Amino acid sequence: MADLSNTYENRVYDWLFRLGESPTRPPALYLALFTAVTDAEAGTGTEVSGGSYARVNLSGLIGAPTNGVGANSGAITFPAPTANWGTVTHFAIMDASSAGNAVSVIKALAASRVINNGDAAPEFAIGDLDLAIE
Repeated sequence: MADLSNTYENRVYDWLFRLGESPTRPPALYLALFTAVTDAEAGTGTEVSGGSYARVNLSGLIGAPTNGVGANSGAITFPAPTANWGTVTHFAIMDASSAGNAVSVIKALAASRVINNGDAAPEFAIGDLDLAIE
């Protein structure tokens, strides 16, 4: 995972190739869930909303890489739904707890999941979120 979104590809380009450009790293990264995708590269789609949904702060949950590849070192747990969230099909890493920009492209989950009111809190177990810069 972690193909960069268009926004963050431009920031990396600026940092590497344009002397004097120093993009600021976001203070935190968040995992978001989506039910539809408009433009994966731009990071736009229909994010889950309502029913106690909130993006999950990834601070302290991402392990160190080996040869440029890493994964989550802690469980990534969303709030338990208090309303139907719908069929969750995709996820992305975002640079803000709401709104903001996609850091990664919006990626498909290995399997879509219907999340309804009263279901257990959705979770990515340790090692389930693979990360690599590609």
